[in-house]
Amino acid sequence: MAGRFAPRPTRATVRGGQVVVPVGGVPRQAVAAGRVRVWKPEGALDLGLVLGPLRRGPGDPTFRATRDGSVWRASLTPAGAGTLRVAAYGGEVRGEAWGPGAEWLLEQLPEMLGSADDPALFVPRHRVVATARHRRPGLRLTRTGLVLESLIPSVLEQKVTTDEAYRAWRLLVRKFGERAPGPAGVSERPMWVMPAPRTWALIPSWEWHKAGVDNKRASTILRAVRVAARLEQAVGMAAADAQARLEVVPGVGPWTSAETVQRSHGAADAVTVGDLHLPGIVGWALAGDRHADDEAMLRLLEPYAGQRHRATRLILLSGQTPARRAPKMPRTDIGQL
Repeated sequence: MAGRFAPRPTRATVRGGQVVVPVGGVPRQAVAAGRVRVWKPEGALDLGLVLGPLRRGPGDPTFRATRDGSVWRASLTPAGAGTLRVAAYGGEVRGEAWGPGAEWLLEQLPEMLGSADDPALFVPRHRVVATARHRRPGLRLTRTGLVLESLIPSVLEQKVTTDEAYRAWRLLVRKFGERAPGPAGVSERPMWVMPAPRTWALIPSWEWHKAGVDNKRASTILRAVRVAARLEQAVGMAAADAQARLEVVPGVGPWTSAETVQRSHGAADAVTVGDLHLPGIVGWALAGDRHADDEAMLRLLEPYAGQRHRATRLILLSGQTPARRAPKMPRTDIGQL
């Protein structure tokens, strides 16, 4: 019964990567068994916090958290489409995968769950950050090893509300992607793998319009998929170098590149600058300044050099945000024009 009355995630905690995954479930046997890997993490691990940033809204067709305590992901890997089901129980993590990309996903499983991340390097300098860290010991920074998977939805989120961006991602993936391999693709609510670069490049202009994506964002995605191989190579670079490569693509700036490498590289220091709300949230939590700009935010985060992204995630997860004093950003669905 306790789960029924647990506090619902707020706007800020959801953005911080909080996904509710039922606790204590023992993974059920899937309809068709896939390849399996069992991995034992060191220390606490919260699947909802680690994998939460990979979900693009509650209706994301590539991500699902189920009642048995599992998290499902459908990805386009270098080896092809793959579906991964992850469940934690008894101090172990069990990964089960299907499709041509199954082996790749299982090999990547530890890093995706934060094995390359070292939370011990982080030293809280503010009470709100220390409290958030204490309450969420299972937080790790994911490293997916997939650049385009994080870049394209980040481009869709440029200059629009999250609802508009999530709707565009959902419509485009369902219409132009492929069904997820394994049982996830044949369920009552099938999951989908995002389109391949060539498929993105062939989407007609009117389909972008129907999904509510303006020409600027659509053109940025088209330019990115033309050099998809070069962008995917950036996963072997340091996060700062990867950001520099991404920003060579016209339309990809510091905001988009940071949002991408936070997921693809597990970049602990990649700060999202140019954001409408984040500076005010950080300024309010650390200094009581709801009007902080990027410069003020970076100054407040200086004590966390090398771990600034982790610090901002903990601030978002703390729920310490200023009350709204203005209407929400209006929706402008160009698909209705």
